[in-house]
Amino acid sequence: MRTTTENPSPAIAGENQMRAVVVHGPGDVRIEERARPVPEAGEVLLALEWGGICGSDISYWKKGASGTASLTHPLVLGHEFAGRVAALGSDVTGLREGQPVTVHPARLMGDGVLPERIAGRTNLYPHVRYFGSAAFVPHTDGGFSEYRAVPAAQIRPLPDGVSMEQGALAEPLAVALHAVGRVPDLRGRTVLVNGCGPIGSLVVAAARYRGAGRVVAADLASSSLAVARAMGADETYDISVGDGLPEDVDVAFEASGAPAALGPVLRATARGGTLVQVGNLPGTPAAATLGDLVTREITWIGSYRFVDEIDDALRALADGLDVSPLITHRFPLDRAEEALAVAADPESGSSKVMLRLTTDS
Repeated sequence: MRTTTENPSPAIAGENQMRAVVVHGPGDVRIEERARPVPEAGEVLLALEWGGICGSDISYWKKGASGTASLTHPLVLGHEFAGRVAALGSDVTGLREGQPVTVHPARLMGDGVLPERIAGRTNLYPHVRYFGSAAFVPHTDGGFSEYRAVPAAQIRPLPDGVSMEQGALAEPLAVALHAVGRVPDLRGRTVLVNGCGPIGSLVVAAARYRGAGRVVAADLASSSLAVARAMGADETYDISVGDGLPEDVDVAFEASGAPAALGPVLRATARGGTLVQVGNLPGTPAAATLGDLVTREITWIGSYRFVDEIDDALRALADGLDVSPLITHRFPLDRAEEALAVAADPESGSSKVMLRLTTDS
């Protein structure tokens, strides 16, 4: 990993510069000196403190792409982050300097109008700029930097009692709450979560928070299952040692994104039950056993990002939903490449790897 500091111009010297985690291509991530942004009208300047590494960050670093989005120029990583308001642009009200906040990372482009059949489901709008994404050119820089200017409409104040580190995890918790919300009522129902990476383990916690009667979790890694238990799973199944999935679960959440898992998860789902697809499936042809989808008349539905569930996530954190078991590693910003490597290594025992984005104590 290279740190770019050669001959910084006087215009970005001292207090006018900052560090950022910038990916240039596959295997090429650098800590660069950049000009500290100045908030424009309607924007807020954040002094960032914590960021969480997501699978898309790892994919941009390892492959130079995430899904169908490919790098065409350098990109600041990160869409899970929290910090404090450092300055307010003109026309911003309702916020104050020093206030702890997190960020809704999605911004709709264009008129934002959706067909009536999906009215309000802004996560399905076709043109969304997402922090830390190469889906558009120019790309949308993320928040793995010491400062970031953010439109005020995307700011979410942290409730009293919610730490900055917890606030950085409101975004992935929102993904889990959206997935759980795809099923109208989980109260008293038996739930299976297959795949217990960070999102799967958060689905465990979200299902428990929404009143599921019994939550079981399955994965190939014992370390992931330990996290799932700490997040509220009643039972765990270690697929690597030959454990089979339970039978007749009311609702299954498939969070691994592995096509080979679909057959066993469909078989585990009760007749007339529901399977929520949370893990991203490949965009290319892949073999999968789907017969039970028809013969057991299972409802199979997708779950993509979230709408406004980041507000629900903050309320859940304030209510005491504990995401701390998810955090297994913490690194300073200047060790971002090491942090990405740990997050990407299935042998590291990592779940959520956090970056400390500030040098302040």
